[in-house]
Amino acid sequence: MNPAFAKGTTSRVKRSLDTDQLAQEIIEGNHTALSKGITLVESTVVKHQELAQLLIEKCLVHANQSIRIGITGVPGVGKSTFIESFGSYLTTLGKKVAVLAVDPSSSLSHGSILGDKTRMDTLSLNKNAFIRPSASGNSLGGVARKTREAIILCEAAGFDTIIIETVGVGQSETVVHSMVDFFLLLKLAGAGDELQGIKRGIIEMADAIVINKADGNNEKPAKLAKTAFAKALHLYPPKESTWIPKVSTCSAIEHKGISEIWKAIESYKALTQENGYFTKKRYEQNTYWLLQTVENSLKENFYRDPNVKKRLPMLLEQLSKNKISPFSAAQELLSLRKK
Repeated sequence: MNPAFAKGTTSRVKRSLDTDQLAQEIIEGNHTALSKGITLVESTVVKHQELAQLLIEKCLVHANQSIRIGITGVPGVGKSTFIESFGSYLTTLGKKVAVLAVDPSSSLSHGSILGDKTRMDTLSLNKNAFIRPSASGNSLGGVARKTREAIILCEAAGFDTIIIETVGVGQSETVVHSMVDFFLLLKLAGAGDELQGIKRGIIEMADAIVINKADGNNEKPAKLAKTAFAKALHLYPPKESTWIPKVSTCSAIEHKGISEIWKAIESYKALTQENGYFTKKRYEQNTYWLLQTVENSLKENFYRDPNVKKRLPMLLEQLSKNKISPFSAAQELLSLRKK
C-alpha cells in the first residue's frame, strides 16, 4: 500500500473513533455517521470492540422506540423486491425505515457480495430510508453477528421501523426471531401442500405468512397456497401473544397487498402492547442476548489466550495423526485456560 495513502486512511479512522461525536451525529440522524457506527460495531479489532460498547451505551437511551420486523424466506422468493415495495410504502406514511440486509458469506473465500442494496435502488435514494448490507459470516440463522447492536444504532438515529432481511431459511431462524417483534415469512405458490406446511418448523414462529409473486398466471396458484397454509396454521397451538397469524398474498412488483400487510403488523403491535406481551418479549430477548454475549466473549477470550494459541497447533497435528482424541485435546486446552 502507498505509505501516504495508508497514513491518510489511519488518520481518518482515528478521527472516526471519537465516540462522543459519533454518537451525537447518529442521534441527529446523520446517515454517514450511522454507517460508521455500524462498521465500528462489526469490527473484530479488540480496541474497536471496546469503543463500540461505549457507542452503544451512549445511544441506548434513544433506542427501543421502533417496531422491529424480521423477513425471511427461501432464496428467490423475492425478499429484496418485497422490502423495496414495503419500505417505500411505509415512507409514504411518514415512517423512517432502516433495512439491515444480511448477505450470505462464502464458506470457502469468506467473502460476501453485499448486493442487496442494488436491488432496492428506489428505496436507497429515499431520504427517509437507510439500507445497510452486512455479511453473515459464521452466524447461524442468516443474521450478521452484530445485527442486534446495529438495531440499537438505527433506533437511536430516529428510525421507527427496522426491517431485518435474512439470507433465507437457514440453520437457526430462532436467531432472527430473538431480535424482532414481528416475524414475517415469505412463501411462493407451489411450495407444498397443507401437510408440507405443517412439517416446516419455521411456520410455527411466523406471525404472518405472505405468498409473494401473486401476479399474472401465478395469481390463482397463490390464492390456493394461501388457503393451504391457512388450514395448516389451524393445527398449531395458540401463541402466547394470543395473536392469530395471518396468511395473505401480495405482488411486490405490482405493489398489491402491501398495505394489508402493514395493517396486520399494526394490529399485532396494538394487541401485544395492550396485553403486555410486547414488553415481555423485549425483556426475554434482552436476557437471551446477554447470555449470548457472555458465551461469545468467553469463546473469543479463550482463543486469544497465549497458552491456547501456542498449544492448539500442536494438538491439531496430533489429532491428524490419531495420537489424541478430540475430547482429550479439548480438555487439555480448557485446563490451560484455567491456569
